[in-house]
Amino acid sequence: MTQDGWMRARAAVLETGRRFDALVRSAPDPAAMATAEWSIADSAAHVLSIGSLCLLLLDPDAPPLPVPGLRELLSSTNVDTVADTNSHVMRHLTERDLRAVLRDLRTSIERILLVTRTAEPASTVTWLGNAQVTVVGVLAHLVNEMLVHGWDIARAARLPWRMPDADAALFFDLFLVDMIRNDYGALLNPSVRMPRQRIAVQFRSAHTTTATLVLHRGRVVVAPPDDPYDVSLTFRPARFNLMLFGRVGALRAAAGRDVIVGGPRPWRLRAFLRVVHMPNNARA
Repeated sequence: MTQDGWMRARAAVLETGRRFDALVRSAPDPAAMATAEWSIADSAAHVLSIGSLCLLLLDPDAPPLPVPGLRELLSSTNVDTVADTNSHVMRHLTERDLRAVLRDLRTSIERILLVTRTAEPASTVTWLGNAQVTVVGVLAHLVNEMLVHGWDIARAARLPWRMPDADAALFFDLFLVDMIRNDYGALLNPSVRMPRQRIAVQFRSAHTTTATLVLHRGRVVVAPPDDPYDVSLTFRPARFNLMLFGRVGALRAAAGRDVIVGGPRPWRLRAFLRVVHMPNNARA
């Protein structure tokens, strides 16, 4: 991870936070449904919960969240139970007044940037499923949460919302790949049927470092750069993230050439994504 990546992540947290704040303030009806289950106010409160959790991981002096059994719950969460974890957290974080939610989110972001000012970006903290995520990866994840839920809110409120590819790319580059390189713990669902053959998928984007992820014998690793691959996946980060998190269908992403699948054995991608995927209500 370069110093440039660290500065990009810090700038993106600050700027995306400002834009998210302005977007939510502009929404005419906080009770309008942003997703099938969450209103605009709920979605903003969820983003606050993520910001609060990030702060809790990064700042030893941060106050604990009023969520019973939180640490045990987080350690047992995998990618297919994230929705249950979110529901549990949201039941205990009951504030929905947007002025209070946005004030607390601004405070969390300011505190995160302050306490990480002299941090080592590549040092790790324990994430969901006991995965090890870098400090810069925590920031990249927070940016992605604001971008994706901002997209939900903007659609519900019929307001514009930009998702810069350079900012969206931080999620793949600095969160996902680095987490796999370090240790993703039990974050992938071990009960999913694993493919028998080795599957290597190369991910390419104008905004990310090309990376090849290999699924073999139930584990995922980052392969050396010149390793052979079965599938190549060329993507535009903003739309790719929306597809990963179930906001845009795969066929629609492919039709818009936001995701282009190639390589010698592209049919293997389906088995790979059955195991290696993001929390996705549409998939569930």
